[in-house]
Amino acid sequence: MKKYFFTLITILTLGSCYNNADIQFMDRIPTEGHNRNYVSTVAPMQPQSLISLPSGTIKPAGWLRTMLELQKNGLNGHLAEVSPWLEKEGNAWLNPDNRNNGWEELPYWLKGYSELAFVLEDKAMLDESKIWIEAILNSQNEKGNFGPISVYTDSNPKLDLWPNMIALWILQHYYEYSSDERVINFMTKYFNFQLSISDDNMFKDYVSNSRAGDNLWSVIWLYSRTKNPDLLTLAHKIHKNTADWANPHLLPNWHNVNIAQGFREPATYFMVTKDSSMLRASYHAQHFIRQICGQVPGGMFGADENAKLGKIDPNHSIEVCGMAEQACSDEMMLTYCSDPYWAENIEDVMFNTFPCSFSEDLKCLRYFTAPNMVLSDTSDHTPAIDYHGAFFSINPVFCRCCHHNHGFAWPYYNNHLLYATPDDGIASVIFNSCTANVLVADSKNVGIKITTDYPFEETITYEFSMEDDNVVFPFYIRIPSWTKNATVEINGSSICAEPGKYMKINRTWKTGDKIVANFPMSISYRQWQANKNSVSIDYGPLTLSLKIKENVEKLHISETSIASFPRVKTMDEEKWPVYNITAGSPWNYSINPETVSLISKKKLKQGVNPFTQENIPLLFSAKGRIIPSWTIDDYKLCGALPYDQDPRSERVDDIELIPMGAARLRISSFPQCK
Repeated sequence: MKKYFFTLITILTLGSCYNNADIQFMDRIPTEGHNRNYVSTVAPMQPQSLISLPSGTIKPAGWLRTMLELQKNGLNGHLAEVSPWLEKEGNAWLNPDNRNNGWEELPYWLKGYSELAFVLEDKAMLDESKIWIEAILNSQNEKGNFGPISVYTDSNPKLDLWPNMIALWILQHYYEYSSDERVINFMTKYFNFQLSISDDNMFKDYVSNSRAGDNLWSVIWLYSRTKNPDLLTLAHKIHKNTADWANPHLLPNWHNVNIAQGFREPATYFMVTKDSSMLRASYHAQHFIRQICGQVPGGMFGADENAKLGKIDPNHSIEVCGMAEQACSDEMMLTYCSDPYWAENIEDVMFNTFPCSFSEDLKCLRYFTAPNMVLSDTSDHTPAIDYHGAFFSINPVFCRCCHHNHGFAWPYYNNHLLYATPDDGIASVIFNSCTANVLVADSKNVGIKITTDYPFEETITYEFSMEDDNVVFPFYIRIPSWTKNATVEINGSSICAEPGKYMKINRTWKTGDKIVANFPMSISYRQWQANKNSVSIDYGPLTLSLKIKENVEKLHISETSIASFPRVKTMDEEKWPVYNITAGSPWNYSINPETVSLISKKKLKQGVNPFTQENIPLLFSAKGRIIPSWTIDDYKLCGALPYDQDPRSERVDDIELIPMGAARLRISSFPQCK
């Protein structure tokens, strides 16, 4: 059973001196000590187990840099060309006296756009971000509230605090990037305003009540910098008025994004109170939704818009918003307790579920994506999906939330490639190519260069450069639970590594030191008994999907039902098309999981999106049998999984599999056959 909290740390010492290094393996990052170089939670709060580095510290490289550049040149970077909610004229975020375009859409977009600007240090994006950030800072009134005109009045005591929660996160990351002290004063004044709000009026609307854990984290963030005791009072007030995500029997609501975002609130409150039952409550909510609606691969759960009891088949989908918020929750949970489970769930979402929700150039996205999905079109799939509209098409405009909110997922992922640790060290917990300068020990500057094509290869190389040689600090590497015969080389000397643990390397470091981590990947499979004994095939952190021929139809928006959705009048339909994708090859296969093998492994192409059928460097083969009764259902969804008793064809076919993240049409939960 998964350990929920800080059990005694298991340590295996391999020798007092191995290549001038003390090597230990442990379940968690120790929280003794307090990092001298980076701000983290302070007494009386729970110490952070991992400490996020300031925005802009980690510079992406390799395929991750390509994805961020595609995002910059795609929908997130140019959303103002299509979204009427980002038009400056009449925008209530630029002028609170206006009443147009004044809810979540602008801060949703800016949260990702500004973070991308900090990561890439793109001047044009930084300038555009600054326009909106200045508007937020200048919108604060004498009471401390800010943003578009509120309906909070004496005669109508209703206050929507939700959009401001998003804006606070933008300001926090902006402060980390710029050290603009106005942010501290602004947040202090705003939280004094929140203290003045009666409990009867706080978080009474559906969205803010579900997601007020974001507000709570902002209070913790500010307390860690100012130690203002009034903020502890506000933290308790926020938790008291937030939806009860700690209920062991029932979730407070079933909206997929609320679940993916809200379940972390008890663990965030644990950071205030040190009450371990709150941390366990977030674990429970994470597993609870997956027990009843999540017997599927890809790190998520089946909900469409709202999860429903009994609706567990892998043809049920999840919003792009839900994916992004789940990865963010995983990242926050990592900082709270350093459980490797959360790192592996980040990878499950970001490698398997998230990337296939976009067009190859990241100019369009699909609102809903399912683990089993064999048609992506502009049809209305109600009542199977309880939302009217073309939510399965890949398009640039047909949503007010996901099209604006998706943009923070990759930049936030980038920001968690390295962490500071409480003992003034560094931790590498999720893996991708990047460079960073990190302060260790007594403010010693260490340069780190990470080179890898992970998860498409097994090797991760770390190269170190020192401002001053002979610096002593610990360096932690997470060893994935799925790997076998893993090794870590320190300057050429190899050490066997324990899966599912952190490897701590404490040594005197010098410029030119090099670590090479090798995490062999092998084929395994999981059986989903609650979903008719279906199986999913894994290769390291990647889940595999049937390779289905994708017939892509490119449409003008005016040719579809999406034409009625609000958009900028001058939008260029040639630049911003809609895509329908239909299957051009059989998809209704059962599989013998024991026949799966890797048949092709190519060098990753540089400068292109790796999550496409054309560019994915891995190809697998298997044996399968068609199930004739398994077809598209009456609502034009992939039919529910067939039963074990449903006849399979006599003919055994050779089929091909690719990583799930590259399959815009996919079967990733397979019926089994002999």
